[in-house]
Amino acid sequence: MTFFILLTLVALAALLMAEYAGSRRGVWIAKPLASTGFLAVAIAAGALDGSAEGGGPDGRYGLLVLLGLVLSWWGDVFLIPDDRPRIFQAGIASFLLGHVAYVVAFASLGLQPLAAVVTTLILIAPVLKILRWLRPHLPPDMTIPVYAYIVVITCMIICAVGAVANVGRPMILLGALMFYVSDLAVARDRFVATGFDNRIWGLPLYY
Repeated sequence: MTFFILLTLVALAALLMAEYAGSRRGVWIAKPLASTGFLAVAIAAGALDGSAEGGGPDGRYGLLVLLGLVLSWWGDVFLIPDDRPRIFQAGIASFLLGHVAYVVAFASLGLQPLAAVVTTLILIAPVLKILRWLRPHLPPDMTIPVYAYIVVITCMIICAVGAVANVGRPMILLGALMFYVSDLAVARDRFVATGFDNRIWGLPLYY
């Protein structure tokens, strides 16, 4: 597994350099390679055989997380083109379905009801603030997809908290939070202010 973690980190560094240099060819090489790295890490960790940490006896958790990562891999590829709105929408759809897989994965571990309810109440204000921040910048055809995406990733955080409160495994929540914040970097880059400054913190958080 260590090899695949190093592969992901090296490819991430190459991706950041390609983004900084404006090399689309470099991005097309480094980004799929980095994303393939996290797929390999999941498989090496036992996602296919039910031995992944936190998985149930039937391996549902590991398989669901792997499904989410596969969908994220496709989302990463679809987000590479800068000037293809339909491809970008396909990327959002892939990530949205990936987050649905994570929601189901966390729920499969069992959710602590009080923790999930309290988290939901806490997140209402920041989610509304995010929606108000993005709304003036969204093209009409992207409003519903982006709003739906925000709802789904927020549900992912809620389920992550509920699962951690039920079975432990705090790394689940850490990963979910890092994914959530990295998505804000993507949203800012695509809809508010494009620039390498979004990628320098968004990509490391994501990977």
